[in-house]
Amino acid sequence: MLHPRIPLVKLPVLSYPPGHSPAALRVHTAETAPGQPPAAPRLPLAFESFLFLTPAHQALQQHGGPVLAFFLEDEGAGLTVAQFYVVLNFSERGVARSPGQATFGGVQLAPDLPVAALHQLLEVTEATLRRYHQRQLEVRSYAFCYDPAGAATFAETMRQRGYPVVLAEENYYLDVNRDYEAHLYRSERRRLHRCRRYGLVVEQEPPFLLPAAYEFIAACRQERGQSLSLSLARVEALFRVFPQQHLLFSVRKPSGEWAAFSIAILSSKQVVYNFAHASLLADNELSPVVLLNEGLHAHARASGAALVDLGISTLDGRYPHTSLLNFKRRLGGVASLKLTWRKDL
Repeated sequence: MLHPRIPLVKLPVLSYPPGHSPAALRVHTAETAPGQPPAAPRLPLAFESFLFLTPAHQALQQHGGPVLAFFLEDEGAGLTVAQFYVVLNFSERGVARSPGQATFGGVQLAPDLPVAALHQLLEVTEATLRRYHQRQLEVRSYAFCYDPAGAATFAETMRQRGYPVVLAEENYYLDVNRDYEAHLYRSERRRLHRCRRYGLVVEQEPPFLLPAAYEFIAACRQERGQSLSLSLARVEALFRVFPQQHLLFSVRKPSGEWAAFSIAILSSKQVVYNFAHASLLADNELSPVVLLNEGLHAHARASGAALVDLGISTLDGRYPHTSLLNFKRRLGGVASLKLTWRKDL
């Protein structure tokens, strides 16, 4: 089990009143049938929802189960101060999950919300799941770098409720407040300079190139015995529904040929997620992905984001991919923690 140092990243407080102590909290629960968009909160959110936790994004997640939405509402403030989406499962030993099919799920909460408030939310969640004959709840939460204080509050609540951590993963990110080149390992800095000498450049590509970009990334992954987690049809649907949050970046040679490509997702206003990137084995000596990440770092900084999420690196979904983790460290990546819990109900 990995326990990397958890760094602090300042994220904005949107609308939850500072110093406000919620006196009257209630949990609103809503169920939606399979294939239907999950319920949206009745009251405005006290925070910016991560893209993967919005009803519109969850409507595209292909899990085939009904969704229960739990909203912790502060009646006095007129705000929803926490949200939790859970997918029911009636065919696999009754294991309810969050997320259904996404990078992460978990409880997103307002700044400074106390542990006691999350206990209230989870108490209702667990009781409701038992009524639906769910035997276990598995929760894969966002990395601590997305919201260090909120992730810590949620983790402490899960610990107090007896949820064992079944998976702890290293999730690396680039801090855009740090100079990219200055924090590269010497070997990667040499590769960055080599890319520049050979005239390689980073380009933001138009969305109509998505099919060709997907084919390029898939071919690069196949060379390494890897595959993409989403089909082209699914990625195209995400680009159609969220055109502002899905971007294409390439590294081009002087000839115009692609040397590397990335599908990037704006997980929030503060996070640019390097969802899928790849380069050809023939270009390993150049290592154009180093230049590609410099482009993502520059784009994140220019757009006012706080970090570039480089994600986890695992084999078979559980075992650390050592070479990729080392590469992310050599890029100057900062380690964060991503936790998964599972408990019998």
